[in-house]
Amino acid sequence: MRFENREDAARRLVQKLARFRGQHPLVLAIPRGAAIMGRVMADELNGEMDIVLVRKLRAPGQPELAIGAVDEHGHMFLTGYPSDVSDLYLKQEKQTQMEALKRRRAVYGRAAANPRGRVVIVVDDGVATGSTMIAALKSVREAKPAHVIAATAVAPPETVDRLREFADEIVCLSSPGDFRAVGQYFDDFGQVSDDEVVALLKGEVRSFAPAVDPEITIDVRGRRLRGILARPADSKGVVVFAHGSGSSRLSSRNRHVAEVLNQHGIATLLFDLLTPEEGRVHDMRFDVGLLGVRLVEVTEWVADRPDLKGLPIGYFGASTGAAAAMIAAARLGGKIACIVSRGGRPDLAMEVADHVFAPTLLIVGGDDREVLELNRKVYDVIPGVKELSVVRGASHLFEEPGMLDDVARRAVAWFHDHLETPAIIPSSHAHEGGTPHGLVTR
Repeated sequence: MRFENREDAARRLVQKLARFRGQHPLVLAIPRGAAIMGRVMADELNGEMDIVLVRKLRAPGQPELAIGAVDEHGHMFLTGYPSDVSDLYLKQEKQTQMEALKRRRAVYGRAAANPRGRVVIVVDDGVATGSTMIAALKSVREAKPAHVIAATAVAPPETVDRLREFADEIVCLSSPGDFRAVGQYFDDFGQVSDDEVVALLKGEVRSFAPAVDPEITIDVRGRRLRGILARPADSKGVVVFAHGSGSSRLSSRNRHVAEVLNQHGIATLLFDLLTPEEGRVHDMRFDVGLLGVRLVEVTEWVADRPDLKGLPIGYFGASTGAAAAMIAAARLGGKIACIVSRGGRPDLAMEVADHVFAPTLLIVGGDDREVLELNRKVYDVIPGVKELSVVRGASHLFEEPGMLDDVARRAVAWFHDHLETPAIIPSSHAHEGGTPHGLVTR
């Protein structure tokens, strides 16, 4: 099952929940994306809309791995987690995430609605591991509601089973066995800003028209990879995005940055590093050597495409995608003008860092301490023009108000400064058509 956008998913959920229309249900959306769904559902069910605030608890050294979640009252839900997670780490991580929740509540400018004795529908656009939804359900349960429903557009079967313990009822429109990422089931899965959430809470009118994306298919060595290409008139260059493991071309954060780059006259290509079949293989999703070679192949496709030919090429890598960008840049040498990494793990490509001469900007959240330290180590090794840019108050995913816009501004400035200036590669490091030491190719 696919959805045009979040409004489409919300209207389909309303059809499943129509029997609650006369009971003035409280629809609690998990922000930010699900706020669109919450507004639609509350209006069509003659209910009330609010938000429920929860935050993921991150594993040490692996900020994309959830070990649980916490709500704004301090209630924690913990999943299975590595043995090296200490009580002290949990206490510190809980405090960090609760401070982020406090800031977000202040931005939205309203106290939480009281669920006591009411029919409550907790909605999210999609549920992956279930940690955030479960924390939200547990938080609502503390207020003793009459009936609690967990509603979502899509979730894997095992997650739906987990949710049954925490809700009186589960409404999930689609439960695919090959689930990879929520965004892959939406045609439009764009970023939702805090200003939009505030407007939705106030009931202000908003356009839900789906974005029309120029979907393309990239053929590389017999594999068909799906992509989204945007080319403004008189483009200054093209930036190829490399997403993190478990994500896709539909990454809402990368698409937000891409839209800002497009507004500044820079073409963008977001694409799936793996085919759907490959994406189901866990080891392939985390094989940065393979992902780096795949990025090389797609870069060569970009360089040969008539409407992009001659444009300077840059990379934007996120999480493990930053390692793929480092590997590809080391392999391609002067063909890559510059690199930007957002919350990246370039340390996974440490063995080729001394071959990266493309001007490299490493953007890391100030609160993302483990990843920040890893980026510092890589920064010391990169021989070319480089900058370590720390965004104060930002976590690994830059979810805090205004932080992703800050990332986009820094990326635009870097690409403007370096995209049209070729990297200088010392002759002693030139490896035209070769493979730098330590790079595994497939």
